[in-house]
Amino acid sequence: MSTPYERIRAELADAERSGPATALTHLRAVLDEVSQLIDEQLADAVVDEGLSLRAAASKIRLTENAVGPRLARTARLSAYAHEGRVNAKSVMRARYDKETGIAPPPPRNIERKPMTFKPRRPTS
Repeated sequence: MSTPYERIRAELADAERSGPATALTHLRAVLDEVSQLIDEQLADAVVDEGLSLRAAASKIRLTENAVGPRLARTARLSAYAHEGRVNAKSVMRARYDKETGIAPPPPRNIERKPMTFKPRRPTS
């Protein structure tokens, strides 16, 4: 199985060799892969390195409110999510479980949908 970095490199190479219309498909795959990789790295940073949600958000130039839902989609923290979000209390519990050797709860089903544009007004 390839790593996320290998998949990103392969998609970029395919995009570079493709025409503009086909390249868009490959570039979208890169965006999705990078987004998932960022989410997983965020989870590792807040649990393993003690980064706060605010500091993590700052590193990726998002608001603090945007980090909770992203963490809820990760395999590592999905079991700690409440109502589709991971909050500071959830992260503290995950850190505690890691430090004490308590097995984390089984991960919840992670539904990864790419972000899409939703118009405010219906188009006619």
